[in-house]
Amino acid sequence: MCAADFRTCSDIFKAEIFVRILIADDQADVRSALGLLLTQEPDLEVVAEATDAVGVLLAAEKQAPTLVLLDWELPGAPSASLVQVLRSQWPELYVIALSSLPEARSAAINAGVDAFVDKGDPPDALVAALRKISRF
Repeated sequence: MCAADFRTCSDIFKAEIFVRILIADDQADVRSALGLLLTQEPDLEVVAEATDAVGVLLAAEKQAPTLVLLDWELPGAPSASLVQVLRSQWPELYVIALSSLPEARSAAINAGVDAFVDKGDPPDALVAALRKISRF
């Protein structure tokens, strides 16, 4: 069954990954938790991690993610400015802002992110937001 059309099983599974994700957070434990959560979803793949704004831009250039999970307090540049750069360089890129600060929600939405998820929300809220904006 997997060998049909000269494709291996791993090729078939790789072809089913629809969303390539860049996790941008300066806290290793947050990146790890997000990575573990997202690997539970068969159609999601974490392709890169970044700990600051420069790392986001370098990873976006190199790995071509379809979505960035962006810690709104990420060091290196104001997140609103980072969103503008991401939008100008990669207009098709989805951005979900993450923060535990309530006031960050309106700032992130005003900056043009596709969605905002509070870091205190249940994990399913992030997956639901991701699926809603990326249409999977």
